[in-house]
Amino acid sequence: MQILQSYVSAVFGKREASDTAHLTFLVVAAGFLAMFVPVYLDLARHIWSTDEQGHGPIILGLCAWLIWRSREALIALPARPARRTAAVLMALCWPVYAISLSQGITTVEGLLQPLVVIALLLWFKGWPGVRLMWFPLAFMLFMVPVPSTVVLQATMPLKVAVSSVAEPLLHALGYPIARTGVILQVGQYQLLVADACAGLNSIFTLEALGLLYLNMKGHASAARNLVMACLIFPASFLSNVIRVCTLVLVTYHFGDAAGQGFTHTFAGMVLFLCALVIIIALDHVLDLVWKVLPARTTGAPR
Repeated sequence: MQILQSYVSAVFGKREASDTAHLTFLVVAAGFLAMFVPVYLDLARHIWSTDEQGHGPIILGLCAWLIWRSREALIALPARPARRTAAVLMALCWPVYAISLSQGITTVEGLLQPLVVIALLLWFKGWPGVRLMWFPLAFMLFMVPVPSTVVLQATMPLKVAVSSVAEPLLHALGYPIARTGVILQVGQYQLLVADACAGLNSIFTLEALGLLYLNMKGHASAARNLVMACLIFPASFLSNVIRVCTLVLVTYHFGDAAGQGFTHTFAGMVLFLCALVIIIALDHVLDLVWKVLPARTTGAPR
């Protein structure tokens, strides 16, 4: 009940929510759940159950946490509703939602979720509420399933690129390795670089992890955040190279069963750990660079 009271207060900007406020909030919450719980269930049964899209529930939980974390700031905002804009946006969302739900177009259903949240924020708090919640709203986009055609077109070049970097790296370390396309031959073993190991979805997930890290760090400079956001992609790519190299080395030293068993799953955890370490390291390097640049620009002593 205390959590419900906090959300009601956040919506209406009052310490003591009236019965009408409670009723209105419950109706809005019920409507939102009625719209998107079927979408979540459908995603859980099909797309989120795959290795490539298994990050979906994590993104959903993080979005809920990010919104909950900003509840006090939302409470403090004065109510400046933009209800005409909210009504137009909701009126546009409803027919698109009905069509996408009937046809099972999960990408469109996912894109509608932040739009509906924007409409609700506009109705109760106005544009200040939308600006306050911009990051959770943008973060919801990582929960949207990428169309399969886009995944197929982008995954093969990424897998070739990861394989092309992993092969000379391991060869320089003295391992008998050769590459044909996305197949790595090491010793007597052949390993196919799978979509989950070096595909678009893993890059997509790591990009979400990096942006969440940036948001939690809270750097004031927009230019610095933009540079760091661009660096997340090469950091994600390097993490995929490390994952592939780890699987190749495990297979070479301990056999194919070891490489395809628990170690294959463990390599996924290594991927995220490496990505986080690389992102933190890049962030610290960027801190040093950002301290040097103003001194060189202004001529001030360092």
